[in-house]
Amino acid sequence: MSLTPWKILESKYLRPRYRFDQVELPTGKVFEAVALEFRSWAAVLALTKNQEVVLIRQYRHGVREAVWEFPGGVVDDGESPLDGARRELLEETGYTASKLIEVGKFYPNPALQTNLMYGYVAYDAEKTGIQKLDEAEDIEVHLVPFDELIAMTKRGEFLNGLQVALLFHALAYMNRIQ
Repeated sequence: MSLTPWKILESKYLRPRYRFDQVELPTGKVFEAVALEFRSWAAVLALTKNQEVVLIRQYRHGVREAVWEFPGGVVDDGESPLDGARRELLEETGYTASKLIEVGKFYPNPALQTNLMYGYVAYDAEKTGIQKLDEAEDIEVHLVPFDELIAMTKRGEFLNGLQVALLFHALAYMNRIQ
């Protein structure tokens, strides 16, 4: 049995990028589906020469708490994911790295969102500037030993699923998964 895409009968936008589709399922049943047409995202697992990970901690309103993350964010229109990752690393942390390596890409939530998340690893990251945060950002920068990040994840302290997915891709790239 092959899977059949749903037939879109009508699309309406509540706001730009927030689409509601009336669809017909292969069974003939009519259903309302939501699609969030977000831009792509990029995030960076940046390692210093001392094998410390450049982590950020910031408030996330959806869960109403401060969470641990890798630097990253929205890839601007006309910007490559790589350039977006470099920009976000610098803006959020003041760190740069000469080489970023794409280690994976994945759908954040394919049931609702149309975008991709691009994950990068950067080696020899160093502080070269200052934070240049957006209006709604309040970000703390922390250097955490790489093995401590893995321990934090095991203890349930590193909870953002997209960040854990990037960590998995990075560990696979580094041949640290057996």
